[in-house]
Amino acid sequence: MTTLSSTSPQSISRRNLLGATAGAALAASGVSALAQSKIVLRISTPAVPDDWHAKMWTVFKDTLEKSAPGEFDVQINLNASLFKQGAEPAAMARGNLELTTVSAFDIAKLVPEFSIFTAGYIVRDPAQQQKIFNGPIGAEMFKLVADKMDITPLSTVYLGTRQVNLRDTRSVKTPADLKGVKLRMPGSKEWLFLGEALGATPTPLAFGEVYLGLKSGTIDGQDNPLPTVRAAKFYEVTKQIVLTSHLVDGIFISIASKALKALSPANQQKVLAAAQAASAYNNENRIKEEGQLVEFFKKEGLQVSTPDVDAFRKAVQTAYQNSEYAKEWPKGLLDRINATK
Repeated sequence: MTTLSSTSPQSISRRNLLGATAGAALAASGVSALAQSKIVLRISTPAVPDDWHAKMWTVFKDTLEKSAPGEFDVQINLNASLFKQGAEPAAMARGNLELTTVSAFDIAKLVPEFSIFTAGYIVRDPAQQQKIFNGPIGAEMFKLVADKMDITPLSTVYLGTRQVNLRDTRSVKTPADLKGVKLRMPGSKEWLFLGEALGATPTPLAFGEVYLGLKSGTIDGQDNPLPTVRAAKFYEVTKQIVLTSHLVDGIFISIASKALKALSPANQQKVLAAAQAASAYNNENRIKEEGQLVEFFKKEGLQVSTPDVDAFRKAVQTAYQNSEYAKEWPKGLLDRINATK
């Protein structure tokens, strides 16, 4: 039988191979240890890649990498691929998710006081939205969220301003001019209440059926931010946009409170700054896009009109103040919001 001596070429090659394998294993373990030493921030969002709300997370990641190079492993998951929309707060409470955007409607389910921001004509425009949430009101409301949900809002993201889009042209100055108009609204009681407060006849209809409903006359109109009107091609089956601006909507970049507390004070500030940079990027581009769309719709042949917004605001706020929803609002909060300039 032939044996390999300890000095044979075959033996040397085998030792070299074992040594290389061991070296590679040590190197891999070093890389793994390095990766594990980074602070993992998992992000879940339902936003699609082309949406400003998706692109802003790259701004968040890049900003954090610049301020804290090599310290964070930011993992962005788009298209609700990690968690379904609305399931994120529970995942954050379980420790399975660090960051997401949460809507006012989702927050209001657990923090009823927050429902004031789901009502019509509470926030006037994107600029006031930022002043509200970047000031004392925001600090108070965000503390309520942190206390009741174990998540901490970091910054406010402008989602869009909802406008009324009609199948046929009509003169609309006050809510009385929408009497009898079958205005499609999402099916929840909160949305239907808003449609009624606007003076219309709210008609629940699934979003996917709105185009055909407008084309056939099943509904007389619908409400959505202008980018949605273009994306869904509602302008093809409508003739007028009324700039009621009845709901300035927002979502909130939020972090699991447990994850935030685990960070050093310096890194907490860096994460906050990254969230604010992401929101600013989204807000600037969203507002710019909305401004350009008015001219787009005019070129498509739609009439774009502006009603007496003050009359709409007064009527809608009165309806809410006399409703069950207002009972949950902190005393004096509406007056403080209205006074925010």
